[in-house]
Amino acid sequence: MVVNYPAPVLRKRADEVKRIDEWVRNLVVRMKQLMVEHAGVGLAAPQVNVGLRVFVWAPSGKVEEARAIINPVLSNERGAVEGEEGCLSLPEIRTKVTRFQAVHIEGVDENGQPVALDLEEFPARVVQHENDHLDGILILDRMSPMAKLANRGKVKDLEAEWVEREGTKALRH
Repeated sequence: MVVNYPAPVLRKRADEVKRIDEWVRNLVVRMKQLMVEHAGVGLAAPQVNVGLRVFVWAPSGKVEEARAIINPVLSNERGAVEGEEGCLSLPEIRTKVTRFQAVHIEGVDENGQPVALDLEEFPARVVQHENDHLDGILILDRMSPMAKLANRGKVKDLEAEWVEREGTKALRH
């Protein structure tokens, strides 16, 4: 299940994966399935209520092209480009976000094999968005003041749904 804002896990920095085992590999398989089921191009572990530095991504949105990156590190960021983004944990909210046009990313895959990629344009945007999730950053944090105002009602609806589902105690934590 994909968790929606304001689930507390979405605001916490995820922990590094210390050991890649069967549990982590199964997590990656399930995340790839959920990403595609929800018509996404990326999904981070905090979005499935797991506070680990893992994300899956597939700019095509196809499960067979989905890749996992565990303990990612971004570097060599270059350029800046604005583009529209959405988020599976913020349904019906879309906003313009400025991201680096190109990035280098390193980490390991679900089999412990090194991953090192130089990405540009949309693939670079996807991994930056997912990496933000691992740091507890949401597109809400990258919105312009006008976009925040325009989406205020949708955000309040998500908060109200959370309170109804989890109780007011969940919002205080």
